[in-house]
Amino acid sequence: MQDDYPSRTGAKPQVMLRQDPVLYDAQLENCPYGAAAARQFDAQGFYFLPELFSAEEVAVLNREMQRIRTDKALRQREELVTEPGSEDCVRTVFDIHLFSTAFGAVANDSRILDFVRFILKDDLYLHQTRLNYKPGFRGREFYWHSDFETWHVEDGMPRMRAVSVVLALRDNVDANGPMLLVPGSHRQFIGCQGVTPRDHYKQSLKEQYFGTPDDDALAGLISEGGIFSAIGPAGSVLFFDCNLMHGSNSNITPFARSNAFFVFNAVSNRLVQPFGGTAPRPEFIAHREG
Repeated sequence: MQDDYPSRTGAKPQVMLRQDPVLYDAQLENCPYGAAAARQFDAQGFYFLPELFSAEEVAVLNREMQRIRTDKALRQREELVTEPGSEDCVRTVFDIHLFSTAFGAVANDSRILDFVRFILKDDLYLHQTRLNYKPGFRGREFYWHSDFETWHVEDGMPRMRAVSVVLALRDNVDANGPMLLVPGSHRQFIGCQGVTPRDHYKQSLKEQYFGTPDDDALAGLISEGGIFSAIGPAGSVLFFDCNLMHGSNSNITPFARSNAFFVFNAVSNRLVQPFGGTAPRPEFIAHREG
């Protein structure tokens, strides 16, 4: 299969125009949140809905989040990832839709699915789910990256036909490391430097060194699009394109910034062999069977 988005080939970094649609349904009136929402997603690569989920719904999910975080059995599994340099401070837990019926229900909620189906215009399956805890005082940064770059190189996602949905479980404020997005950056693909080492995920889930954009390319994207800070109360939902450049700062406040992520891929875009030539990452990171 031809690789239209080469990255980590050992060559110099390069910037390429996106070769795939953003909205696969051109009929904007079909968008469940209105044509303006569709136009914003198409132009900026994301759409943010404050307080889409109620305080009561979020309270249930917060209890589930804490149960998962303190589950002793999970501590022995690869799905739970701790912060760099710590064996106690939880950074991420993957496959939350399998560990919790409450989070499984969120993944099937029409408030989420209807918009994602409109964007991708295909049957869907969950490529990945996870909790990012970003705990108070010790929550480390997630450096700038395009998810698609990693999913393409390390998982074998062929095309840009996937959407991430982020549900805020705690208030995301300026001070506690909210997600930062570069509007419009989904229209360009940044091919990154380096070559992916074997079992890279064991390091990258804690701290990523390969698959991050070079300074010049990143500065260019931000110069063009600026930076949007996805701040909002718990229950807010962010939809964003798989190729949107994003990241977040460390959290040195006492206030956790915890978010649940649900990544939907189009069935027609199922994973193939990784384009970086490495073995596929484990199923809990990238589901190959929907």
